[in-house]
Amino acid sequence: MSMLLDRAPGFGVYIHWPFCAAKCPYCDFNSHVRHQPVDQERFAAAFEAELATMRQRTGAREVTSIFLGGGTPSLMKPETVARVLDAVARNWTVPEGIEVTLEANPSSVEAERFRGYRAAGVNRVSLGVQALNDKDLRFLGRLHNVDEALHAIGLAREIFPRLSFDLIYARPGQTPEAWAAELEQAIGHAADHLSLYQLTIEEGTPFHALHAAKKFIIPDNDHAADLYALTQEITSAHGLPAYEISNHARPGAESRHNLTYWRYGEYVGVGPGAHGRFVENGRRTVTIAERMPETWANLVEAKGHGVTGGEILTRSEEADEFLLMGLRLAEGIDLSRYEAFSGRGLSSARLSMLQGEGLVAPIGNARLRATPAGMIVLDAVVADLAR
Repeated sequence: MSMLLDRAPGFGVYIHWPFCAAKCPYCDFNSHVRHQPVDQERFAAAFEAELATMRQRTGAREVTSIFLGGGTPSLMKPETVARVLDAVARNWTVPEGIEVTLEANPSSVEAERFRGYRAAGVNRVSLGVQALNDKDLRFLGRLHNVDEALHAIGLAREIFPRLSFDLIYARPGQTPEAWAAELEQAIGHAADHLSLYQLTIEEGTPFHALHAAKKFIIPDNDHAADLYALTQEITSAHGLPAYEISNHARPGAESRHNLTYWRYGEYVGVGPGAHGRFVENGRRTVTIAERMPETWANLVEAKGHGVTGGEILTRSEEADEFLLMGLRLAEGIDLSRYEAFSGRGLSSARLSMLQGEGLVAPIGNARLRATPAGMIVLDAVVADLAR
């Protein structure tokens, strides 16, 4: 059955490995470079302890996906990955064959390590390729070149049942023709899933300062919108349509774990800086862990978890989040679920206004989606509907 037919939101487990070999200048994720070897034994034990604490909070559940993200999880030893996956299975029910994803960088890929991850239970890899030309890879601060990226893709296709890789577009000076050629090349190597992100300038990153100092220029909004439209056209023509703003898959190969986020399911977040959202005592609870890896590990050793922040969401906050996440999906949202969260329907006046502007469209009587034009200005659409 296609995953898009099975719309159960799901219960995911996210594990955050916070270490990288180098920090990319565009990245605002919680990732850290360490010049001494990381004590993997210590972090594996801390993951095990925090998972056990989370189990006490969620109660018995059936896991629908596991995602090892980062940072660079492909810097973990296969034994560390095996320990973490075993700990998840000790705490909750993990059905045979569910999606288990590990993020990897082409520069930290070795065949033996990949085989070790597969043996540990990983069945899907997400590769941070980011570009298929060496000049742009250097600009993006990546440690690999195109040959290494293509080698990693080939290896992943050979060893894992499922593969995704990321590319960043709307790079400085990138013409529609150049992006079209690169995307066609990428699709030729892709198995069943691609994540295609526009380059955005995030506060606090090296790119933010460089961009402010006019050291480079990224395409303006109109140019970026053209590149987005071109992306949709080419991927659809090759049977990899967008099922979410930036994610493309052959039908049935959508990322189960990411669908859990966008369908507003529940997930536990474990590790430095990880976020979780799950129902506890009948209310949706947010957990946020300490960001600094060693401080997080100290906290876990002292009290069984590194959670330092969080909140219990109100019904209207749940409704707003549901809208914001769900309208990113091509399948849109279930209107009755929105009503269950918010206690009211969406404003028919606003709906008809947005429909008149061609930004949203109904799917039958039960669902609502953003149109391709609406996807480009989704934050404004959501703000309008949520008022």
